[in-house]
Amino acid sequence: MITEVIAEVESQCKERRVPMLGREKAEYLAALVTEKQPGLIVECGTAIGYSGLWMASRLGKDSRIITLEIDEDRAREAQSNFERADVREVIDSRIGNAVDLVKEIAEPVDYLLLDNNYGNYMPCFQGISSWLKDGATVVADNVGIGADGMADYLDRVRSRYDSKTVWFDVDLPWVKKDAMEVTVFQR
Repeated sequence: MITEVIAEVESQCKERRVPMLGREKAEYLAALVTEKQPGLIVECGTAIGYSGLWMASRLGKDSRIITLEIDEDRAREAQSNFERADVREVIDSRIGNAVDLVKEIAEPVDYLLLDNNYGNYMPCFQGISSWLKDGATVVADNVGIGADGMADYLDRVRSRYDSKTVWFDVDLPWVKKDAMEVTVFQR
């Protein structure tokens, strides 16, 4: 069921121009989940649930996702998509500003996805960093198209942690090439 919902959400995103990872980056993100088998994933920027669905499709037993979205309509649509895909029990979808909501998370985080407003990458990272586990995976999307807007974040992770930029040819109406920054958080 989840595969069908992912395909429907992907089609809707392209048709309605709702920001999303695209299949190429989503498959990479999901492969990282498979490899790392995180207990808790925090996602900043849910939109209508595309990346959350991809990550949920690869979760291990007793793993879960907390996803944060500022746009109430999009968050409600994502919640509906999670319900249809039968993954609602592993995804805690919260509505509000991720910069504030990450500060309410008070448990160890194994995996962080930053995919919200570029200027909020650094405040979200700082807001949750005390809960990031040693060796946590931090993925920042849109590094190719939004590097200037997240320069403070990129400067920080590239200078302090093991961090690499991974480029993708993407098949989206609004962009054809983009990147993710994949960082291993260390205390």
